[in-house]
Amino acid sequence: MQRILRILARLRREQAPQVIRKVVVAVIGITILLIGVALIVLPGPAIIVIPIGLCILASEFIWARRVIKRGRIFVERAKRAVKVKIAT
Repeated sequence: MQRILRILARLRREQAPQVIRKVVVAVIGITILLIGVALIVLPGPAIIVIPIGLCILASEFIWARRVIKRGRIFVERAKRAVKVKIAT
């Protein structure tokens, strides 16, 4: 994860044209996201890989930020539901 963040930081430092930066981020993010989706049926850590792909996409795209926000809300609701079931 830190390696990816360093690559993205380097892209920003060099001030690549915005279109090129968006394309590079989109290709990397979508590739990692698709690998994560494939890991749903294949043995692997899909629950970890999919959010990483979304985080990469969220660095340039607002829709990915919204998906992450909805995911956080869903996880919080699930945590509360589990706590209620455990308490009863």
